[in-house]
Amino acid sequence: MVAKGFRFGMLLQIAVGPVCLLILQTAIADGFGTAERGVLAVVLVDAIFIFAAIWGIGALFNRFPQAKVILKIFGGLVLILFGLSSILGIFGLSLLPGLNLTAHSDNQNFFFTMLLLTLSNPLTILFWAGVFSTKLAEENFQRGQVYAFGGGAVLSTAFFLSLVSFLGSLINAHVPAVFIQILNFIVGLVLISFGLRTMLKKV
Repeated sequence: MVAKGFRFGMLLQIAVGPVCLLILQTAIADGFGTAERGVLAVVLVDAIFIFAAIWGIGALFNRFPQAKVILKIFGGLVLILFGLSSILGIFGLSLLPGLNLTAHSDNQNFFFTMLLLTLSNPLTILFWAGVFSTKLAEENFQRGQVYAFGGGAVLSTAFFLSLVSFLGSLINAHVPAVFIQILNFIVGLVLISFGLRTMLKKV
């Protein structure tokens, strides 16, 4: 079951999102160690969301649709805020102290930055609740098997993002400063785009 969950999780990683881009950006700018702090935060939140979905928290959102709308707007605003911070950081400006996403920012805060950014998308619980409901109903998974499947999915996140972090750190010394600024700008635009899509997409 762990292997099945890992393979399923790796398929999901193909859809590269803003979190993956931020890990890559940080690895290029500040190295593997700093990026791995962010990976740890992402894996921690993913684990919380996945096992919360197994415990049935996703069902609560289905019973109270208004909560989904509130969380969707909140998540979108956080993404837009981080995106603007990434762009403004190119010019030495920051919307929120300690949450600067640009190159060579305060590395000690990167764990908490990524923790907040990943937590801003709690609707992930709904996705995993749907996945595990299907596994229980259609594939006759037992409860223990679902936990093992979820553990494999968490491992896939850790593996993929660590790989991205490692590859980014390899080119760390060969990237000119102007490229990092361009990357910061692109990441900022991607975050803003994801934020707007999150807020405008129907629940």
